[in-house]
Amino acid sequence: MNPLITAFDAQLHRDQVISLWQAVFGYEADHNAPLLVIDKKLEFGDGLFFVALDDQAVIGTVMAGYDGHRGWIYSIAVSPNYRKQRIGSTLLAFAERKLSEIGCMKINLQIMEGNEAVENFYLANGYHTEKRISMGKRLPENIA
Repeated sequence: MNPLITAFDAQLHRDQVISLWQAVFGYEADHNAPLLVIDKKLEFGDGLFFVALDDQAVIGTVMAGYDGHRGWIYSIAVSPNYRKQRIGSTLLAFAERKLSEIGCMKINLQIMEGNEAVENFYLANGYHTEKRISMGKRLPENIA
């Protein structure tokens, strides 16, 4: 299958993306609430949020970012009914191309330790594990 990949449009895609992310990711942490994540991404306005469509139905998403130094892949989601059709790989390649077009030289991503299926997906798409320690700090004043 060759889905249409296009920029996220809040009016057309918001509700479908929220449903997809809840089904795929299950998000329990407040800072990962789909509505909050979508609104924050749109406020930033970098144009690096894409959806895969089958007709008008959102069947996948990829959200990327670029800070002028490195690109990031934040999340890829594919509807369970459309898996094993290379849609995730197509979304990833699309985001990589968009990052390259704006001058990105290296792309980073993070996955949860022990998530072998996702690790294998990225390995199969040319990524490799780097020895790094990932650290984070939440800023609750910015989490609704």
